[in-house]
Amino acid sequence: MPFDTLEIRISLQKLLIGLTLVIVPLSFVGLYLASQAEASLEQTLGTHFRSIAQSEGMATSQFINDRVLDVAALASDPGLVDAITAAQQSRKGLDDSARVGKIESIWETPQVDPLVKHILLSPTSEVLRRHREAEPRILKILVADETGATVAATDKPLHYVQPNEVYWRAVYGEGRGGIYVSEIRYDDQTKATYLQIGMPVLEEGTRRFIGAVNALVDVSSLLSRFQREEIGPTARIMLVQDDGTVISAPNMDPSLRLKSDEYATVRDALGTPQGRQAGFAVASMRGGDRIVGFADTGLKRVYPNLGWLVLASQDEREALTPLLSLSRFALLMVVFALLMLTLLAVYFFLHRRQRFEDINVQAAEEPPSSGAAAA
Repeated sequence: MPFDTLEIRISLQKLLIGLTLVIVPLSFVGLYLASQAEASLEQTLGTHFRSIAQSEGMATSQFINDRVLDVAALASDPGLVDAITAAQQSRKGLDDSARVGKIESIWETPQVDPLVKHILLSPTSEVLRRHREAEPRILKILVADETGATVAATDKPLHYVQPNEVYWRAVYGEGRGGIYVSEIRYDDQTKATYLQIGMPVLEEGTRRFIGAVNALVDVSSLLSRFQREEIGPTARIMLVQDDGTVISAPNMDPSLRLKSDEYATVRDALGTPQGRQAGFAVASMRGGDRIVGFADTGLKRVYPNLGWLVLASQDEREALTPLLSLSRFALLMVVFALLMLTLLAVYFFLHRRQRFEDINVQAAEEPPSSGAAAA
């Protein structure tokens, strides 16, 4: 058959040139596309981590606001308002400051046991305990009148008068009333992590400050979200303070007072409009780069002690694993293409040198012309 004898012959020179013209451009195009795909994947993952951080930030903000609303509902209870008013009426005409000062001076002694018993067994204290039973996250509740004297409580407070306590100034608000939420605190005895929430009690109609409610609220259920949330072998979600202190993360809690390695990069990103808009950054760390998505919980605008951020991060190498093989292959093809170019250059150099040598040898072997012989 005609095709049985079909032969295609091509010189090695033309083959090398053809392969080089095809492989070299395609290799560089492949490397460029791989790098673009890596950048695109990094952008997608950063946006994904930002969404995770925003979702956790919203859940955190909702949790805190719900706990504040619980205390606010208690502060507006008509029975509690009546108890404060009755306590104030019972002390009319008495030198209240002297009486309160005397009670405070002996508060840690057995002499006040009858007064403590009267406070803890009052109907208002019973209402507070029922409220605590209905909401187990509330650890302790205390109610004080406008002078700061304790009116009712679920447990004996550390002090009878409250104006010297940190929360009182914020709750009193120069007579206007205000909300106080403390920073995260940890009780070594009960092993509880809690917030202190103070709420003013205002007189109906006049909105005059007549007392305050102070509650200790367990936030362990909130922190446990971050301790168990894992989205990969090297991925983690963290709740951090605005100074970089880790509040909660896998295998970490507030008592450790550790600093987040990623926070320095996040802080720099938060300092620019572009960084805030992007919502993610690549943090260079000792163990390698990490892609970090971040979100502000927004709590600090209302509660100054809660400058909390949520960080969701993952090791960049693990995150970009799907493209690593492709990038390595593209790089290998570029190396191969450069090798082909080198071989082609060597081939042309040696071939041209051989041709020059052949010409010189041929010129030396040729006999002189007849004109030269006659001469």
